[in-house]
Amino acid sequence: MLDIKFVRENKEAVAGAIKNKGLSVDLEKLLSLDERRRELITKIESARSEQKKLGKDSIDKAKALKELQKKIEVDLNLVMEEYESLMLQLPTVPSPDTPIGKNADDNIEALTWGAIPKFDFEPKDHIQLGKDLNILDLERGVKVGGYRGYYLKNEGAQLVMAAMLYALNKMVSKGYAPMIVPTLVREFALFGSGYFNGKEYDSDKDEIYQVANKDKEADGSQSREKKFLVGTAEPSLLAYHSGEVLKEENLPMRFCGFSQCYRSEIGSYGKDTKGIYRVHEFMKVEQVVFAPADIDSANKLQEEMVGISRELHEDLGLPYRLLKICTGDMSPGKYRAFDIETWMPGLNRWGETGSASNFLDWQSRRLDVRYKTKDGQTKFAYLLNNTALASPRTFIAILENYQQADGSVKIPKVLQSYMGGIEVIKK
Repeated sequence: MLDIKFVRENKEAVAGAIKNKGLSVDLEKLLSLDERRRELITKIESARSEQKKLGKDSIDKAKALKELQKKIEVDLNLVMEEYESLMLQLPTVPSPDTPIGKNADDNIEALTWGAIPKFDFEPKDHIQLGKDLNILDLERGVKVGGYRGYYLKNEGAQLVMAAMLYALNKMVSKGYAPMIVPTLVREFALFGSGYFNGKEYDSDKDEIYQVANKDKEADGSQSREKKFLVGTAEPSLLAYHSGEVLKEENLPMRFCGFSQCYRSEIGSYGKDTKGIYRVHEFMKVEQVVFAPADIDSANKLQEEMVGISRELHEDLGLPYRLLKICTGDMSPGKYRAFDIETWMPGLNRWGETGSASNFLDWQSRRLDVRYKTKDGQTKFAYLLNNTALASPRTFIAILENYQQADGSVKIPKVLQSYMGGIEVIKK
């Protein structure tokens, strides 16, 4: 969500963002509604002011002014409904260094690290490796969990937990406060962080699971609130300070959250149907930063977050590349974004294993996260997030890159102590 004053003063830049992000928002209509909104508010305030000046002997005039206010308020409510709907669709104007492009094909490779492995044997994909080593069971996963269901077993379960613990401890060593967050959240957390396409949940568009059964309040009464499962720890972490006014001297505030993640993947029907590259539930360690409203500072923090993700991939010895995300591959709220993609031999291509985003104040305005400056001003915080490490794709990358000719898989050295000293997964 943008500041309407900023929209008025930067009409061309906002129009460019709408075009470059491939959105269809009627900016002219929004500005027209804004003008009408301000006119009606002025009329209401004028009528109230005039009413206050009237004496006791002007009852008829006061009554007429009150009726006029009611009529204007009806008009204002109609205007506000349409105005707010359009405001919610406005995108953040992307950073000057964001590539202009239509889709993922136009993302720019910023750098690569590590050598793509060359095998002197016929390599297997993670599906075959998981089955041969008895660490992944897709058949029973589908039987119990349905489409995209899976079981991680034996050393496979240990490997994923080792990666999560390693990532969490790495984040703590970098000054990020660890949290295990709620995965069942109220509607405002997902709306505020931008995980709904509109103001309310749309099951045809939003890749979020809504919990169907009714909940109970503390007094035993039936709750009318909607509850949802998060697709990442980000909404829970961001909503932690929703509705609060923070202190500037405490910024930036760095958090890392561990959570189970749930995604309906409705927009990915027919994609990556084999294996566990794209699943409905997984584990993840997420980074979130609450930053002061300064673009240079926010950019440096984003680069810090990307640097930690790169370090994690390098610690694991996984070849990766860093992408600068173009406008057409960005969600509306993002100012600047990077992806990390790891080489996956079984797919014979790069696969996304991390994503770092700077939203400026787009999310904080929705969540009402503000801070008080040293000179007494109140500003909306800038919010940033990044994937430290996610479980299924890290699992895939390790299995496929570390496989040996005899069908075994080496464990990255940094994870061995988390697995009780296991160095190799064997048949």
